Amino acid sequence: MDYDYEDVIEGTNTCPLRFYEGDRIMANYVITCCSTVDMNLDWLAKRDLQAANFSFHLGNEEYKDDFGQSIDQKEIYRRMLAGEDAKTSQVSTDEYVKLFTKNVKEGKDVIHITLSSGISGTYNSASTAANMVMEEYPDRKIYVIDSTCASSGYGLLVDYACDLRDEGKSIEEVHELVEKNKKNLQHWFCTTDLTFFIKGGRVSKAAGIAGKVLNICPLLNVNVEGKLIAREKVRTKKKVLARLVEKMEERAEGGLDYTGKVFISNSDCLEDAKFVADMIEQKFTKMNGRVEINPIGATIGCHTGPGTVALFFWGDEREV
Repeated sequence: MDYDYEDVIEGTNTCPLRFYEGDRIMANYVITCCSTVDMNLDWLAKRDLQAANFSFHLGNEEYKDDFGQSIDQKEIYRRMLAGEDAKTSQVSTDEYVKLFTKNVKEGKDVIHITLSSGISGTYNSASTAANMVMEEYPDRKIYVIDSTCASSGYGLLVDYACDLRDEGKSIEEVHELVEKNKKNLQHWFCTTDLTFFIKGGRVSKAAGIAGKVLNICPLLNVNVEGKLIAREKVRTKKKVLARLVEKMEERAEGGLDYTGKVFISNSDCLEDAKFVADMIEQKFTKMNGRVEINPIGATIGCHTGPGTVALFFWGDEREV
């Protein structure tokens, strides 16, 4: 394959060497993330991403959270509902070292975006690994970003980083812009099944029992620190799904004139996710493409169980 190479000079600063493949500017750095972006393998390939896999135990067996290749998501929920315990494990420092080393050996710098430190310790592991690798390869750069995001909201932030890369932004520019804008990525969740929220301690047992009796579906979001916070108690599934769309009307950049992308993730409740997506596409006619729906991955799903719908879009800075 033939490439046209170009050195770009801006004032006295020489930007990283870039080359072109068709209409796409190729950077001399890579963007990496973790499987908890809750997207899919086609998206990873299209966005030219490398992902480190979380892992989880289901009953007595260990699996990789590898976008459904090792075990189907429906099977995970079936076994959880049958009483098998599910426990998750973050990516280890050693695994990050391998991922980063592979790329720096090829002469590539790395920008790695992690799952929110508000719900996982993976940012610390990735940062430790980056420092270890840069000590061995002092001429290479590795930036680690705490996304303060989760599930496909994390995916939407990584997608934004890829857009910046494909526009020809340097690794420093991508790092700066992602850090600057990450807290404007709105996350709104609802669940129609409190079983695993109670089991995981996110909802008290008494509140959970009352919620089931009164048909209450909690509305939650991820706050500015990247932590999951319960915000409202809404009665009936239909009303809480509609409330997700109302939150987008209230919080989206530009209101009903929103022009960004919208991602939805769901845990084995695709029809509910489609219901929300249809409402959004009817109301927000200027947005970038159609709403993209993906399943909640194994790691997040082990904590939510089935029945969760999560909506992600760009808007106001998140609340405390």
